[in-house]
Amino acid sequence: MGLDGAQGHGERTTTTPTPPVPHQRPHPQAFDLPTWFAAPRPPAPPGIYRQGYAQIDPDRAEDAKVPTWPLLWRAGLNIIATIATYYIGTVVLMYAAGLLFGWFDGTSPEQFDVAQILINIVTVSCAAAVFWRTGRWREVGRRFLTPAGWRKNVAPVLARAITHEGPAPEARADQPPAPIADPWTEQRVGGGAAAAARLDGEAVGDVDYVRIQRAWESAQADPVFVPAFVDHVLNRGAAAFSHPSESRELSGRSAQHDLLVQQVRLGTAQDVPKNPLAYRNTGFALDPAVLGTSVLAVGPAGTGKTARLARPVVEALCLQALAGTACVVVVGGTDADLGPATWYDVVIAPGEPGSAYGLDLYGATQDPDEAAARLADALLPDELAPRAESARVALQQVVGPFQAAYGRYPGVSELRALLTGEERAVSALAKALNEAGRTAVYERDLGHRAQQQGRVDDPGALLADRLALLERPAFDGAFSTDGSGRPPFAMRALDHPLRVLIKLPERSHPEAARILSRLVVSQFVLAAVARKDRSLFAGLVVDDASVAFDTTVVRGIQRMRGTNAGAVLLLRTLMDLPEALRAPLFGAVGCRMVFPGIAPWDGRFFSDAWGTHVIHETVVTHAPQTEGGVIRRAGRLGRKALSGTTAQTESVTTRDVERLRWSPSDLAHALPAGHAVVSLTAVSGEQVPPLLVDLRS
Repeated sequence: MGLDGAQGHGERTTTTPTPPVPHQRPHPQAFDLPTWFAAPRPPAPPGIYRQGYAQIDPDRAEDAKVPTWPLLWRAGLNIIATIATYYIGTVVLMYAAGLLFGWFDGTSPEQFDVAQILINIVTVSCAAAVFWRTGRWREVGRRFLTPAGWRKNVAPVLARAITHEGPAPEARADQPPAPIADPWTEQRVGGGAAAAARLDGEAVGDVDYVRIQRAWESAQADPVFVPAFVDHVLNRGAAAFSHPSESRELSGRSAQHDLLVQQVRLGTAQDVPKNPLAYRNTGFALDPAVLGTSVLAVGPAGTGKTARLARPVVEALCLQALAGTACVVVVGGTDADLGPATWYDVVIAPGEPGSAYGLDLYGATQDPDEAAARLADALLPDELAPRAESARVALQQVVGPFQAAYGRYPGVSELRALLTGEERAVSALAKALNEAGRTAVYERDLGHRAQQQGRVDDPGALLADRLALLERPAFDGAFSTDGSGRPPFAMRALDHPLRVLIKLPERSHPEAARILSRLVVSQFVLAAVARKDRSLFAGLVVDDASVAFDTTVVRGIQRMRGTNAGAVLLLRTLMDLPEALRAPLFGAVGCRMVFPGIAPWDGRFFSDAWGTHVIHETVVTHAPQTEGGVIRRAGRLGRKALSGTTAQTESVTTRDVERLRWSPSDLAHALPAGHAVVSLTAVSGEQVPPLLVDLRS
């Protein structure tokens, strides 16, 4: 598989990565493509898993909460009230019509009967209209008169009463089978009947279907391409148009996916008053329309951020990459459970000598000044942020001339030598510039860099010290720019359906891992925004993003919303971020997620971001009874003496008040294990208030 975006700068070349060994789809017969394709997927608000979703009727949902016996009792009372209203209303109307208007004087028996029928119809209609809703007769009919309600509510009772056995199974042999649709209808009617016939005899999975269907849609752009599509499918069957790695499935996939709408199911929205009615007891899912606004998840270690959020999202994006609809870059520690290496096309592990790929430190752009600025921002720690501008200038003063002289960017050792002013490196650079005829262009930069060397405030010495963290024996060949080390991966490859895993040495080289984390995230943000072809969704997943942010990254995350790209950023606590970045980061991301066990000061950020809402509050107050005469007072005294309780009056007050959707205390102490509170914003601007989601179901 070629990495076009991994090509070097200028004359630099890279080795084409060797694709991983393809693996076959496990148990392909277990996947029923027609049934999966025919499953209902009605339109739904963001965050709802659409496959099998049924829209909730608010009135029916409220009626369903009423227990069976109170429901029947109330229905019976309303029937009695309807009959009583009918008789009383008929008598009153007949009497009023005869006494006040004289309608029946001189009428024939036939005319009298017609008038009586009309009065009966009016009376019955009014009575039924009044008592239909109060008696909840529609819910009674749904529970006991429909076939499904009979099997669920009546049949079990009869079975236990008559045969003393359990209820009969809901599925009946005479039930009609579920409707089955033809997944290849478009091909049959659009000139690809032969291809559809070939695919009918193949074991086609969901990844295969989405990939082939996407190729068919591309072929429809010009009828000339249809014969080529048919020939390719006839030759390769279900493996047609496969991913460059030839993989058609992920080994060990565990999450529930619907690739037809690019959703991954993470859990179930709980049936609690804080959740909107439309979301209660529905599947909670994420898709590119939501991930495109980026997700910020905060929670202590061990609360499920990686297992219940990061890994399912990574699995979904890797499947979508195999289907040709996405690319993904995953950043985590060496011990982070983000899927096996077989899930990825490129695995970069700078701290492991056996790693097959390296990382291009300048891979986000071909502009030397911009590449140097991003590298300088990644090298400086947070406490030295005030010196960032001078550090950028110092790095640009050596990176630009080096690229102009040698046609490539400097490696770590070469860059350190130039920043510290080693005579041999500076002389060689000046000679190469002179041979390239670029001395006049960069003479001022080299002169200014020479003046800064030796000064106490020289940013070059600081940058050289920070670069020394990347010049360890464990990183030998990981950041090579001259072709002598491992083939480097450049972030410009985001226009290919790649799956990239970057494993950072957080334990052995923590400060180097911090530098690389910030560099990779900034490169991704820059490359995602600069893409010309945005047909693929570009996803970034960072398992620990506490050191990956600076002002440029935060601004870039906000700009990604319109570029079909997004990030999933995991944090243990917001206190790991510089204070100046906390509020801007909250404004940059559209989806926010809280896991159990956060600190109250972390919960305050989410509580303020989610704001307040109006609720209908009922307040009940009790006060001792004091009214009445001597007899009533004596009775109350006797009651208190005998029972020990005081007679009280009850006062009920209802009002509309504003309350926090989730208070900091609730977020810090009331979240049960395995749950999370999450708010969503779609790329279209549609917002979903915070939901309590059970991530275990």
